[in-house]
Amino acid sequence: MPLMPARVKHRKMMRGNRKGIASRDNTIAFGQYALQSTERCWLDTKTIEACRIAITRHMKRKGKLWIRVFPHKSFSKKPLEVRQGGGKGGVESWVAVVRPATILFELDGVPESVARDAMRLAANKLPIRTKFIVRH
Repeated sequence: MPLMPARVKHRKMMRGNRKGIASRDNTIAFGQYALQSTERCWLDTKTIEACRIAITRHMKRKGKLWIRVFPHKSFSKKPLEVRQGGGKGGVESWVAVVRPATILFELDGVPESVARDAMRLAANKLPIRTKFIVRH
């Protein structure tokens, strides 16, 4: 089952703005190692799930993983070959708004080499550039 809010007041949302850098969720809060974004994007539920699977499989289900982004925002899309007009399209999927400096995933309970490799696998699945950071 994909990540999505249990219930929302309005299903169709406006596009919003993505400018600026992250003022929250930009420091390591739970684990020892983290993956931090350096670009901005909308992260889809399928992308977040693919990263989660890549990280947990590489760690062989040892250690602890925290997913620090959640897809709160819906985006709509009209079907193919539909004429203009007729209102806004239906909800296509849910996305997490990611700004530069947002912490995406955190890890703990594994050696740094394992964490670095797991985060590299996750970063390869992401549409943006990221960096691996360590809590000091």
